[in-house]
Amino acid sequence: MQILVLDACSRDHTVQFARAAGATVIQREWTDFVDARAFALSQVTTPWTLMIDADEALDDVLCDSILSANDEPNGYRLRRTTYFCGKPMRVWRNELLLRLFRTGTARLQAHPAAGSDAAVHEGWICDGPAPELSGTLLHYSYPDVSTYRIKYDRYTSIEAQELPSSLGRVLLAGAASIPRLLWLLLRKGALLDGPRGWYVAYRSALYPAVAARKALLR
Repeated sequence: MQILVLDACSRDHTVQFARAAGATVIQREWTDFVDARAFALSQVTTPWTLMIDADEALDDVLCDSILSANDEPNGYRLRRTTYFCGKPMRVWRNELLLRLFRTGTARLQAHPAAGSDAAVHEGWICDGPAPELSGTLLHYSYPDVSTYRIKYDRYTSIEAQELPSSLGRVLLAGAASIPRLLWLLLRKGALLDGPRGWYVAYRSALYPAVAARKALLR
């Protein structure tokens, strides 16, 4: 097994820890999410690639599933659950993602949530069937509210740069936030997560409107 870490010239001890764990580390200035992931894949020399972020981890069941997977398909999909303030969130539970794939068969596609052309919310895709593996990919992206707000502001600002300045877009996105909020609360289960879930649902529902407003004020 080979471990490759792509580091965006961090200023903490990431490089030292990664190398101490036996990883090969490549440092490269940050460009954008799609370009960084594509570059990382271009450096992989093993037949298969498992790509995870620094704030993700595999549970024991998923580890066993990966080790026992056969090499017939071009890829496998993993179910990811995101944590917020230390708790798994129903609104972010069982997100199905292609993360294990035959090297050279997968490609990236951006899925901007505000309808922009920004290279954010990207995901891997490959041709042919991609069965699901048992277990969970644990996503510890938001240890506290402050971290969530910083990331929220960053992503909406990135999308705003790729949106036209339009009052109409702001109004439409604002109106669409109401049914989206109800969908997140009732269908996605955010209501059962208590205040944390309500907060996440509210901010998520407003995301396109916030990006559109930033574009208007740009």
